[in-house]
Amino acid sequence: MYDIAALAAALQSGNRRALAKAITLIESTRIEDEEQAQELLNKLLPYTGTSRRIGVTGVPGVGKSTFIEAFGLMLIAQGLKVAVLAIDPSSERTGGSILGDKTRMLELSRSHAAFIRPSPAGTALGGVARRTRETMLLCEAAGFNVVLIETVGVGQSETAVASMVDFFLVLALAGAGDELQGMKRGIMELADAVVITKAEEPHMQAAQRAAQHIRNALHYAAPKYEDWNVPVMLCSAVERTGLEDIWQTIQQFCAHTQRLEHIRSAQSLRWMQAVVRDGIQRIIERNQELQTLQHELEDRVRAHILSPTLAALRLLQAIEQRIQWYQNCSEADHIPVQ
Repeated sequence: MYDIAALAAALQSGNRRALAKAITLIESTRIEDEEQAQELLNKLLPYTGTSRRIGVTGVPGVGKSTFIEAFGLMLIAQGLKVAVLAIDPSSERTGGSILGDKTRMLELSRSHAAFIRPSPAGTALGGVARRTRETMLLCEAAGFNVVLIETVGVGQSETAVASMVDFFLVLALAGAGDELQGMKRGIMELADAVVITKAEEPHMQAAQRAAQHIRNALHYAAPKYEDWNVPVMLCSAVERTGLEDIWQTIQQFCAHTQRLEHIRSAQSLRWMQAVVRDGIQRIIERNQELQTLQHELEDRVRAHILSPTLAALRLLQAIEQRIQWYQNCSEADHIPVQ
């Protein structure tokens, strides 16, 4: 059991161990920890929402960790505190993950103004850690001005991260054969800015060509916001060039308060809906009868006896019947349903 009041106070004072302990509590899948985790979040919620939330994605090899380290150090030099939530891919077979971002960001990890938290993606949709949203709020309550979320960079992780940040930054790499590698239509529609990395000699001309190709491609993408043209920029994390321009662009985007309020309101609704879906799955996991039914239905789907849709409908019907039974019992006993 945690002393929630003491943990919240220590976290707000900037105690890094308290922040790490709070994140561990939030990420816990133990039933007994969930109530305390929500109590902690509710206590800290009034002290959140003041940071810049930035998502960073890109194909493998684009240099996400190198960019984040250089960008984070630049922000710290300006007097800001930076938290990095790095989502590591988990093995579907073993559940293990590398969690190596601290070893890739050695200089940043040594700064007292930085906090790096590598988290396994687990089985969460899109490869995003199940409690990334809550972890972001904890970092804000602990006084971090900027929260950077690094995606796995595969599958639907970009969509999931874009749904929880203020600004979504897509990193691209020149000179890899296909200048628009990874720049699929869906990614371009998510991007608030595109940055060509490794824009230094002898790769500068290739980076400039890649930037122009992407600018041309963006003309054919549906605009994310009518009043925002997605900029394509160049940077070198090694030479520390272009980083301040990127930060100024983010600040310019977020200065539009009405747009930012709309983004966060829509995100809060999606967050609630995601928690509901997650809760339905946990109802199944905690009920032996429903678990047994789920396994039986899965076996019938694998054997091509039932269609996946029909099997899902039968499982949902069983959940609905159980909820109705609970409501009837509660009404008969005059117990209010929470």
